[in-house]
Amino acid sequence: MNLLAAGIAAGLAALGASFGIGMVVSKTVEGVARQPESRGPLQTIMFIGIGVVEAVPIMAIVIAFLLMFTF
Repeated sequence: MNLLAAGIAAGLAALGASFGIGMVVSKTVEGVARQPESRGPLQTIMFIGIGVVEAVPIMAIVIAFLLMFTF
């Protein structure tokens, strides 16, 4: 049962991260399309946002592995 729970947690974390990163990148592309001169600052903010969005599923996977091996 613990293996199933860890697998579901990892899958949902990956799904959420992919959705979040897709939203961040799509909004950045929209911003660059509207104001091409702001490409540099928007790209920097996009990479910071991707890092923040990606940190949450990594923590979720670590917690899933810890729960899987403790019981």
